[in-house]
Amino acid sequence: MAKQLMIYEQIVPVSAQQHGDLCVEAGIPYEFARELRAVPLVAQEIAAAAREYTVVFAPSGKEGEVLPFVVLGVKDKENLYISPDGDWTAKYIPAFIRRYPFVFAANDDRTKFTLCIDETWQGCNKEGRGQKLFDNGEKSEFLDRLLKFNEDYQKNSMLTEIFCKKLQELELLDTQQAQLKLADGEQINLTGFSVVNREKLHALADDKIAELAKSGALELTYAHLMSVGNLGLVAGRIAERRADDSPAKA
Repeated sequence: MAKQLMIYEQIVPVSAQQHGDLCVEAGIPYEFARELRAVPLVAQEIAAAAREYTVVFAPSGKEGEVLPFVVLGVKDKENLYISPDGDWTAKYIPAFIRRYPFVFAANDDRTKFTLCIDETWQGCNKEGRGQKLFDNGEKSEFLDRLLKFNEDYQKNSMLTEIFCKKLQELELLDTQQAQLKLADGEQINLTGFSVVNREKLHALADDKIAELAKSGALELTYAHLMSVGNLGLVAGRIAERRADDSPAKA
């Protein structure tokens, strides 16, 4: 799943010298995410995402590490949550998507973070459409809000790593595979992810359960477990997509 995350094409640090006249236009369709079949979450999003998506754990790209992901599709280059017009069709939009075209780039020891922008995004322009990043060489209110959003995202990302490492340390994650059965009888396999094992969770010592509860990790874990039932919603979206694409509908 982690290989699906490369939506950034030309990342450069945001600066008044280079972007003094750059604007970012809101309301641009989510075409940049059309081929993403999964995106990562920060832990603080799990409860909200669990209402509409299936939340699983998958490799982060760093050796031995996992992150929570939302399942957006079951085939390569397929996002079932984007309409033909480029609209996002769920109420909750993951922060990973909302922060685009911006992202923090870290130095090697992750002690310094620099706000960057993907200049290839179609919403970037120098014709005055949308929000300015700078006013007379100074950061705009819009850019200040972006910095705050990305700073919060980065802090939450670090907390998410701690949450996932705790699940791994307690050996609660089991590799799984799921089989979706569509209305026409076709079966689709979903692999490469892990979920929390309920039996292992319930077998934890009282002090470990108390530790998870005090940190908020227990609540997130149960939200994740609840979300696994949403795989049926994914199957429903596949059926809807096929119906929309059928010759009879055209």
